[in-house]
Amino acid sequence: MSKQIGRLAAFTLLLFGILFANLNLITLVQANDLANHQANRRLLIREYQIDRGAIVVGEEAIARSIETEGDLRYLREYPQGELYGHLTGYYSFILGRSGLEAAMNEDLIGQPLEVLAQNLGDLLFTRDRAGNTVELTIVPEAQQAAADALEGRVGAVVALDPRSGAVLASYANPGFDPGPLSTHDAAGIREAWEPLRDDPARPLVNRAISETYPPGSTFKLITAAAGLENGLTPDSEFPDEGVYDVPQTSADIGNFGGGDCADGNTVTLADAMRVSCNTVFARMGVELGEDELVDMAERFGFNRQPPFELNVQRSAIPTSMDVPSTAQSAIGQRDVRATPMQMALVAAAFANGGQLVRPHLVEAVRDPAGRLLRETGPGTWSEGRFDSQAVDATVADQLRAMMIDVVEDGTGTRAQIDGVAVGGKTGTAQTGGAPTVWFVGFAGDEVAVAVVLPGADDDATGGQVAAPIARTVMQAALQGS
Repeated sequence: MSKQIGRLAAFTLLLFGILFANLNLITLVQANDLANHQANRRLLIREYQIDRGAIVVGEEAIARSIETEGDLRYLREYPQGELYGHLTGYYSFILGRSGLEAAMNEDLIGQPLEVLAQNLGDLLFTRDRAGNTVELTIVPEAQQAAADALEGRVGAVVALDPRSGAVLASYANPGFDPGPLSTHDAAGIREAWEPLRDDPARPLVNRAISETYPPGSTFKLITAAAGLENGLTPDSEFPDEGVYDVPQTSADIGNFGGGDCADGNTVTLADAMRVSCNTVFARMGVELGEDELVDMAERFGFNRQPPFELNVQRSAIPTSMDVPSTAQSAIGQRDVRATPMQMALVAAAFANGGQLVRPHLVEAVRDPAGRLLRETGPGTWSEGRFDSQAVDATVADQLRAMMIDVVEDGTGTRAQIDGVAVGGKTGTAQTGGAPTVWFVGFAGDEVAVAVVLPGADDDATGGQVAAPIARTVMQAALQGS
């Protein structure tokens, strides 16, 4: 009997021990996580007592709070709706936060959540709190031009200031209006969310930064930079062949539309860039070798995470390739993938002497009285073994001149702007289905741009379709800045 009592006592003590350990785990270890969990209603109500700061473009608030009645005192509004939806994201008591509403949350509420309302006094005074204003670098005219130009098309546009890295426009179509997702009506939020979630066009995906595409011939800028750094010049000559016999495979590479690129004898590197000659760049990639090609791509940001307020999908090139893969990669096909943000950074580097800039969307943060708390100045992107000087100024200037030739008398003539030195590179990536078409380029040293249109018409090219969009956005950015 005494043994049974002893076992029962031991079992009871074990249960108390487990309970004690669990309580301590919750109290000491998980308390902060639980208190700050987005599903915690007390924290939610507390946060909604704050007059959340506005997100501003120019003089206009693109996200703001208005006072209401009830537990959730403030309601988030988005006056421009879809135009800035991917940038602002939503602020929803059902879905949580996304976009800048998530990335800049501590600034928008005025202080870190774990500091807020630590005791009853803080909770009482929370009703008088106001968050900070977040000012963006976006040029509203350029953003609107991108939206208008992409109307009815799936695609994305990113425009940067090559000198500072400031994002002048970032728009992806289709988009979404964050307003219906940010109401205080739970049923209404679910009703608005489900069609967006289930739409095959994926309007919730920010194609400007969150999705990668085969860059096609725009990647020839990287291949050319590697060639120039390894002893080639714009006047270096290559065989002018309609088909390049790729070693180690029967899958040879031809030029767009078939035929030669010049007179059938030789073609210079500059002319090959101007007319986007596949056979020259495929041959160049093989002759340079995979290591040189990968190294140059990584120096421009491939296989790395761009420093940005919002999460940017890594652009990628395989680090180990056979000869056929190297040939295909040199013309932006096979497994090479890039975001519009990444290709805008490449264009910006050739516009500013080879410097890889650090892109940024937030220009300044101000307190409720309008005092400047911090601002973002020009910056470059250096990381680990990678210096921000992706290529030296001589190589950058050579590429810049070749890109200007592309627009003046090559595949990119539809990007021309009167009185402005516009350079660029077109791209048409064939991926087995509908092509992905591109234009990347710059207008002087003031605007760099990337335009991508995945799933374009079968006969579409970057020069025909993407270049005019780029011109429209660059003109608007020049006029609005």
